[in-house]
Amino acid sequence: MTIGPDQRPEAAARLLNRELGMLAFNERVLFQAEDGTRPLLERLRFVTIVSGNLDEFFEVRVAELHEIAQFDRPEAAAARESLRAIAQRARALVTRKYRVLNEVLIPAMRAEGIVFHLVADWTDAQRAWAEQVFLTEIEPLLTPIALDPAHPFPRILNKSLNFVIELDGRDAFGRKAGIAVLQAPRALPRLLRVPREISGHPHGLMLLTSVVRGFVDRLFPGLSVRGMHQFRVTRNSELFVDDEEITDLRAALQGELPQRHYGDAVRLEVAVDCPESVVALLLREFELGEDDCYRVDGQVNLNRLSQVLDLVDRPDLKFPVFEPGLPRALRGRELFTAIRKGDVLLHHPYESFHPVTDFLSAAATDPDVVAIKLTVYRTGADSVLMEALLAAARAGKEVTVVLELMARFDEEANMNWAERLERVGAHVTYGVVGHKTHAKMALVVRREGGRLCRYAHLGTGNYHPRTARLYEDFGLLTADEDLCADVHEMFRRLTGLGQTGSLRALVQSPFDLHSMVLASIRRETENARAGRKGYLAAKVNALLEPTVIDALYAASSAGVKIDLIVRGVCALRPGVPGLSENIQVRSMVGRFLEHSRVYHFWNDGARDVWIASADWMDRNLLRRVEVACPIRDRRLKQRVIDEAIVENLRDNSSAWIMDSEGHYQRRRPRGRLPRVAQLRLLERLAGQ
Repeated sequence: MTIGPDQRPEAAARLLNRELGMLAFNERVLFQAEDGTRPLLERLRFVTIVSGNLDEFFEVRVAELHEIAQFDRPEAAAARESLRAIAQRARALVTRKYRVLNEVLIPAMRAEGIVFHLVADWTDAQRAWAEQVFLTEIEPLLTPIALDPAHPFPRILNKSLNFVIELDGRDAFGRKAGIAVLQAPRALPRLLRVPREISGHPHGLMLLTSVVRGFVDRLFPGLSVRGMHQFRVTRNSELFVDDEEITDLRAALQGELPQRHYGDAVRLEVAVDCPESVVALLLREFELGEDDCYRVDGQVNLNRLSQVLDLVDRPDLKFPVFEPGLPRALRGRELFTAIRKGDVLLHHPYESFHPVTDFLSAAATDPDVVAIKLTVYRTGADSVLMEALLAAARAGKEVTVVLELMARFDEEANMNWAERLERVGAHVTYGVVGHKTHAKMALVVRREGGRLCRYAHLGTGNYHPRTARLYEDFGLLTADEDLCADVHEMFRRLTGLGQTGSLRALVQSPFDLHSMVLASIRRETENARAGRKGYLAAKVNALLEPTVIDALYAASSAGVKIDLIVRGVCALRPGVPGLSENIQVRSMVGRFLEHSRVYHFWNDGARDVWIASADWMDRNLLRRVEVACPIRDRRLKQRVIDEAIVENLRDNSSAWIMDSEGHYQRRRPRGRLPRVAQLRLLERLAGQ
């Protein structure tokens, strides 16, 4: 817990608080699955979101602690203690997750005609259907591996579905049967839709696990199957690239990626009824301890239950479909003309992402456009934006892409795009080794009236059309000369060499973003001490950077009122007497993932407002390439304040308020009408 400069814990303790904070955020997400006011299938989706979040948590965060714990260093003991604390908290979260699924959601789905057919309850018709599916669609892809001196334990793919099968008898070679391992190929669907006439219910579903369990004896003719137990192993998925040794980042990553699926094991998941002898075998094989084993009451991988939302056509059990709005400034106008007339603010997903895709698509086909530049962190394997860049390069335009190869879990997709872009003549660079390029910016250079004019897009989220419908973010389309000149300068820094010059309006990490934030907080502090109004608000995904936290404590002590909207991990503690009495911290969890970063400083009524790519974390402010963009138009500035700050402060249903001990309590209407910020913004902005 970070309280102040004289009480700050060691780095290991801060690391543990970060990890426990991540688990606490997932506890808040899981609450959405327990909330009976939400549509039933969306509650199931929240269960799968927590499962996916936990997977990444173990693959990255817990894996890091496992590595530290292996070495004979002072921090190794602290890492082992952290792993024990994490295991206790994570195990409670997992137990709660399965209890919600088994005791609440599955019975509620059954009442709505959505039924999972388990082996023990199969009718004759269901068994016959499952047998046909097994013989024709599943069995030909299965390869059971018997464990004996000639068949060692097979390599198990990260997060794959597997089974340990206990056998009795002797086979055709006279070998005594014992244990076999069966891996479920990823080509097989984990969930099957049962025809209505077979199911007897409107929406019958059958798990792959159930079908294999029902006919596993067919894989071992003449032997007796004593037991079949599912398991899943989670592995360290970090890629190791030595910044000082590499000469070609893409080549280095291509060598590392195949090994990601077979990193060191960090977690074992088994069914709750798995015999202790089998658990002990698996723990030995994966070199894990008892704290690393999670016994679950159901499927070992709940992520795949997200398929239910695709297989079940029940719109009444899902969030209502909405059509994102279009800003008035863009209606009925040519895009570049509209941007030239004035800055255009976009608030996704309430407002459409199409203006961003249109910005690049129009640039690709416009004969007056001569150059396009874009940063790419995450864009997905199938992207209309990247296709537009390919078309622009083929058309002979100068296309420059700063593509972040180290975007975790998107490395392969990004490398594929790099190869395709280079093939058509685009300039592709990978930023600065050792500093991830996390800034979101695009620049279009257009010839107009005999001179070159620049247009830019700056945003808080990725250039990813799919997540733009799920993540809350801001973006700005602008022809402002200062902003466009700064974007041009930032691209020069990323693609070339040379000392940094000063930017006109933007601020960039790792150079001046951190100092700007500190200076802005201290200015509010000085104003409060001088008897003037001091106020600041920030909306970020995480708050961990110690000097920023210390500055916020000092500001609070001086009388500055501070509103912090921190979706995830927050190391600051509000409401501590004499230290943070003027600070309020809330976490917003709702239908959309709150993702935008907004900073608002009162500044004697000038009201400085920034949209940014950077959270208030050490890595974002000090070790990454990030950008913060000032909102200069007074009307748009007010919009950002109202939509990012004010609406969230007024929310009495989706907000979780942190106390001085770092615990969260859900804010409730208490006799007033429920007010949900995301719903208010949907009503105000979507479908305009």
